Order: sequence, then structure tokens, then C-alpha cells
Amino acid sequence: GTRTKSVDVERADSGIGQMPARKWRNRASETLSSLQAWEAHRPCTDCGERDLPVETDVQNCNQRRADLCEKCRKRRTERKESVLEFVNTEASYGEDLRIIKEEFYLPMQAAGLLSQEQLQGIFSNIQELIDLNENFLEILQEEIDQAFDQGDDDLMTVCIGEIFLEFVNMLPAFQTYCLQQSSSVNMLNALEKEKELLRIFLNVSQNDNTALRRMNLRSFLMAPLQRVTKYPLLLSRIIKATTEYHPDHGSLREAKSRIESHLEHINMKTKQEGNTWTLRSFRQDSKKKREVINIEMRETALKTVGWLREETRFVMEGSLQLAQPPDGQWVKKGSKTLKFQNMQVLLLVNMKRVSESSLESAEPGPVKDAVLVLIRDKNNGKFHLLREPLRLSNCIVSTDPDCDDTFELIEIRREAFVFRDSDRARTHHWFRQIRRYSRELGSWKKRRNALPNIMISTPHTRP
Repeated sequence: GTRTKSVDVERADSGIGQMPARKWRNRASETLSSLQAWEAHRPCTDCGERDLPVETDVQNCNQRRADLCEKCRKRRTERKESVLEFVNTEASYGEDLRIIKEEFYLPMQAAGLLSQEQLQGIFSNIQELIDLNENFLEILQEEIDQAFDQGDDDLMTVCIGEIFLEFVNMLPAFQTYCLQQSSSVNMLNALEKEKELLRIFLNVSQNDNTALRRMNLRSFLMAPLQRVTKYPLLLSRIIKATTEYHPDHGSLREAKSRIESHLEHINMKTKQEGNTWTLRSFRQDSKKKREVINIEMRETALKTVGWLREETRFVMEGSLQLAQPPDGQWVKKGSKTLKFQNMQVLLLVNMKRVSESSLESAEPGPVKDAVLVLIRDKNNGKFHLLREPLRLSNCIVSTDPDCDDTFELIEIRREAFVFRDSDRARTHHWFRQIRRYSRELGSWKKRRNALPNIMISTPHTRP
């Protein structure tokens, strides 16, 4: 310690006069102002634009936020608010579920007001919804706490979409509840008329139990329906405030798409059962329509392949045009000579899960199998398979440069299919995805040399 001090003293008295010191200070301030000028023009870390304001307020000149332009700073604030709104409303919903159980179900059960069968009829699968909410909320809260602990005050590391997709099993649980809602309300009405003690209990609860906020049992029983219809709106707000480069952007869109499809599916089921009520319907714009997953089709596809739901990934799905060329001459004549029919196509991948925590991690486990399921939409609304699924391990996928609005899929046993989408870019996207999995599984590679060259058509394959 003492040696350092003596060195410091020597430095201080090392003959630098006041004039050079002043010049040095001037140069330093010039350097500082040019650095500040450069700072003002450096790109925003979120959007890459170079219109950052010069930070004058010292308190605001915090490095994390100084790298952002005004627009992105505002967007981050909106994103944080939307994320917190999602989590806080999930907690409030959980509180309402707890009230249903603690203040209605258990007292009614303990007092013997209703039989177990009647309770089941009114409260449906409420316990399943409680368990799911508790687990979902716990993960959400952990993510928020972890972000704050790591100094991420904007909650940019919190991925709501990813977490939501891990809890997609919530959606069938909501479906069960929603579809029983009509009969449970009817049963409650009938029992209330019939049983005086039940009527008294419900009246006293509503008027005297402060936990109920003067709301009746029917209002609380609506909580799951209100929650499930609120998800798309809450997710939309987060999507709007999340830049497309954010790692959660794709998962958020997928989560919103899944929930919307489930709501449509629930509405369809309620109509089929002759009920008059429906959940609020979600209209899609034409671009979104393509992305919306039809749950009926997924159920049909899963049933057909017989895989476990948690090991199945739906990579792509949507409408494609399909033709089966009678001979190999179609390429020369072009796709105009082919007769195309509209078909719903699903690309399913069966994979081993890497970790227990994530069902749809960015790096999934090894692919065990991949298939294309081809479904025809019949007039009566029931889906029918065109044929058994096409196993990509037995297929070769190729394109031809002269006919770039289609691609061909040839099964090793020589059945050929030509596919196209009305949108050329999307045709190419389908081609790349299908080719990727057919190559990855690649049992055909072993037999590749035994196949006629025309079937491989390497020079024609899109890079």
C-alpha cells in the first residue's frame, strides 16, 4: 500500500505544469463531446435505427435504456405492462377458482346440501382447472422474479408464449368445462328451486360473505369461460409490443393461434350439441386464417398416426393443392396438364423430448418419425383421410427449376404426388420443411444407390 502512495506522489510532482494540464483537459472534453455525438448516432439495440435522442437527464442515462430509441423504449414499457397484466389477471382468475372451491363447493359438500353426483354436475372439472392454474402461475411468477433478480427490469427475458405452449393441456380442460357449462347452470337452477336449504345458503353467501364481493355462484362459475376468451386479447397485446426478432415472437403467435382455434372448436361443438350459447367468435383476417389450426384435423391426424400428444409436433398445416401424375412426363408439359384438388395437409413430427420441462423447446430431441397426413374436407364437415399417412423416411422430395410453383414427393414404392400452394413462397416453405425431415430420417439414403437416377434428380433439387 505505501509503495503505491509514493508512486502517486512522484507522478503528481512529475513536472507537468498548469498549461499542458489545461490543454489536456480541453482535449479530453473535446473527445468526450465527440463520443457523445457518436453515442447519439449509434443504432438502437432493438430496431437498429439511428435516431437515438441525446440523453441529458443523468438519472435516465442508464446503460440498459440508453441503447434504445424513443419508439423502442416505449414499446418495451408496453410489453412489460402487457406481460404483467397477463400474469396478474391469471392470479386473479386463480383467486376466483379458489373461491368457487373454498366458499361454495366444500361448504356445500360438508353440509350435505347436494350429493356428490350433483356437485360434480354443477362444478364439473373445476379441480383440474385449479391445478393447471396453480402450476401455470407458479412458472409465470418464477420467470418474472428471475428476470427482476437478473436486472432485467423490462422483462425482456420472460417468454409468455413459450410457457403458454408448455401448458397447452389447459385448453382441453377449458373445453371440458365450457361444454358442460350449459347443463351445469340448468342443474343449478333446478336444484335451487327444489332445495330450500341450498337457496338459503346461496343467498346468505352472496349477501354476507365479503370474499364473494356480493357476486353469486353463477357469476363465479363463468370465470373459466371469461378467462379462456381473454387469452387471445392478452396475447395480442404482448405480440404487438414484441419485436419480431424477439425469441418469443413465434411462440406468442402460435399460442394465440392455438387458443383461437380451440375457441372456434368449442363453439362448433356447442352448436352440434344444440346449445344456444357460444363463446365470443374470433374472426381471422385472410393471412391469419391460413395459420389457424383446426383442432378437428389435429385430432384426426393424431388418431391416425397413434403417437403420444406430448411427443408430437405439428410443424406445418394448411391447405395445399395435390395432383397425382399418371406418368413421369408431367414435368416437361408443366403443371398445367395436371388435375389438382384441394387438400388439407399436416406435417407431423414424432420426437423424443429432451427435457421434462419443455414440450416445445427450441432444440427438440431426435426425430423418430415424420409423416404427411392428407385430409379431404367432406361436405358434412367430417374429415376423411385421402390415404394412410405418407412416411417421409420412405419419400424423396424434389423440385424442377422449370416448374418452380410445385414440388414432387415420390414414395419409394413409386407413388408420386405433386403439391403446390396458391402462394409460391409458401410452396417453397412447405418443400424445404418436408425435404428437411425426409433427409433427417433418411432410411431412403441407404437405398439411394439402388434407385433409378431420375428419382433422385439431384441437379433439379432446390438448394
